[in-house]
Amino acid sequence: QVQLVESGGGLVQAGGSLRLSCAVSGRTLSRYAMAWFRQAPGKEGEFVAAISRSAGITRYADSVKGRFTISRDNGKNTVYLQMNRLKPEDTAVYYCAADGDGVVVTTIGTEYDYWGQGTQVTVSS
Repeated sequence: QVQLVESGGGLVQAGGSLRLSCAVSGRTLSRYAMAWFRQAPGKEGEFVAAISRSAGITRYADSVKGRFTISRDNGKNTVYLQMNRLKPEDTAVYYCAADGDGVVVTTIGTEYDYWGQGTQVTVSS
């Protein structure tokens, strides 16, 4: 069974940076396309970023493009989300997700097979 554990969340002031990590265990990371989603209190969950198995394809939500970078290190079984120039509207619980059956990187949450427990990111104004 695949398990995903996020870390790196915390409290940061607007304009600051955080790096989230998602450690994957159970199977080789290279088998999965990976993504980050987020959900703010009282709001619907939304796609943030995704990366293909070989890291050759990345996709970003318009709201984070140019500020966030998704990357992966298959040798370390870890996926990262580097978040720069953070804004208060980035405040949310961030979830890591894995898709084991797709070859096209999808932005749809229901297409992903495994999810982490989430890590809280709070950006103060």
